[in-house]
Amino acid sequence: MSELGKMLIGLGLLILLIGLVLVAAGRLNLPLGRLPGDIVYRGKNSSFYFPIITCIVISIVLSLIGYIARWFR
Repeated sequence: MSELGKMLIGLGLLILLIGLVLVAAGRLNLPLGRLPGDIVYRGKNSSFYFPIITCIVISIVLSLIGYIARWFR
């Protein structure tokens, strides 16, 4: 049971860190979610938004973080 508790604490800290980064990005006016290349379609009664470039940037950043974490292990 202690391993499960450690995993839940680690997951909680990770979620906290992600939340802090998102709050900081909002205050620093970083254009996450509004990058050039994100797909936006606005019709008369509907709109469609898919942040493809934002997803790619986040994927690259998370891959680099994972690589660095494995490098330190």
